[in-house]
Amino acid sequence: MSDRAPQRLLGESPVLADLLDRVSDLAPLNRPVLVIGERGTGKELVAERLHYLSSRWQQPLIKVNCAAISESLLDADLFGYEPGAFTGANRTHIGRFERAHEGTLFLDEVGTMSAPLQEKLLRLIEYGEFERLGGQKTLTVDVRIVAATNEDLPRLANTDHFRRDLLDRLAFDVLTLPPLRARQGDIRLLAEQFAIQMSSELGWSVFPGFTDSALETLSQHPFFGNVRELKNVVERSLYRWGHEDEPVDQLVLDPFDSPWRPRAESDDDVSLGDGDFVEQVARFEISLLEAALMRHDRHQGKAAEALGMTYHQFRSQLRKHGLIGGTRPKSH
Repeated sequence: MSDRAPQRLLGESPVLADLLDRVSDLAPLNRPVLVIGERGTGKELVAERLHYLSSRWQQPLIKVNCAAISESLLDADLFGYEPGAFTGANRTHIGRFERAHEGTLFLDEVGTMSAPLQEKLLRLIEYGEFERLGGQKTLTVDVRIVAATNEDLPRLANTDHFRRDLLDRLAFDVLTLPPLRARQGDIRLLAEQFAIQMSSELGWSVFPGFTDSALETLSQHPFFGNVRELKNVVERSLYRWGHEDEPVDQLVLDPFDSPWRPRAESDDDVSLGDGDFVEQVARFEISLLEAALMRHDRHQGKAAEALGMTYHQFRSQLRKHGLIGGTRPKSH
């Protein structure tokens, strides 16, 4: 049994409330669940909620990040091994599936799992059976699988990079987490919660609050890093602000922002890379605004004129992307 109390998914937005209702409905069912969402949206918190609302809540909740361990080590870590299974294996190692018996195993980044491991996972889900590396005895376990990914698994299955039959077994139901930009009403609630916690860590007697300008900047920022990025922004901004008796007015959205930051010669070229349509458009707009400001020594009027915009239109775009008041969004 885990000795840590589950963390809460904070928010009051309708999309989050609908998700939490589905989690509550799914939790009592002894079926695999697939949790999908961008990085920083809280997939691990959903797995915890599924576990602690189930009848397995007093049993172990074991977690593993499949992307953080090499294939050979992940095999040994999940399924265990017997002495002599490989060089250096001089004792029996109990894998995570055995340790999670009668509980829940959270497999994060399951889309990175190799084909041989996918085959072994499929067998375990279907029959509850497996063998340790180097072992001859078939073992059985009772484990609920909660898998998570930020990948498009159906697309990977269509291109033979993920087993279709395993996807079917994992996806008894799929919980897709909304990104923070779809929960805009939750940004203030989360920011204040993180700020209160950080104020305590800094030894402040009370959190002095945010100014309206700072809250507006937070609400307009796209937060492609989701809740994790918001938490970093809030905590970083409070410690740099340093005035416990004054509302926080300046946000540090980009810790790399510096006039002495090394820049490649091709920085004026817009390189979008991967990402969804909204993210790429935001990157493109930010790049145009930043390049115009750079060419005109941060003079907003001249930069606006260079882009064929009025001063007020230009200011509106700066505000939209959090580029006013010495703040800049996360560099892409």
